[in-house]
Amino acid sequence: MIKKSIHYPTRYGKYNKYNAKKTEFMGFKFDSKWEAERYGQLASMSLAGVIKDLERQVKYEIVVNDYKICRYVADFVYTLVHENGTEEKIVEDAKGVQTTDFKLKMKLMKAVFNIDIKISKKNGWHYYGIIPY
Repeated sequence: MIKKSIHYPTRYGKYNKYNAKKTEFMGFKFDSKWEAERYGQLASMSLAGVIKDLERQVKYEIVVNDYKICRYVADFVYTLVHENGTEEKIVEDAKGVQTTDFKLKMKLMKAVFNIDIKISKKNGWHYYGIIPY
């Protein structure tokens, strides 16, 4: 007698261990519902003139001593226009969980490009530079 294997899609299929649900919003595909929601907020801010030059999925090649260490892909990059007319470039990541890989890449971004990554969370955003050990 041949036993048939039972396929459990939630157990063996593709899933995200942090329960992020891939979402389509405004014609774009996002890795999580929160990232899609944040894009909607940023798109509204862009229409209002609070930010400009909004980009998605911007790639940074992190190279040290002519050796490629890794690639960091920012969820959003935009220019924040302050009330006094000054502008500030923001690199933002929509995160639910900060993995150890992300923390390392965040430190490398600061060391190589002198860029602090703004982390937006569902309950509010946090602006992190180097995370102490």
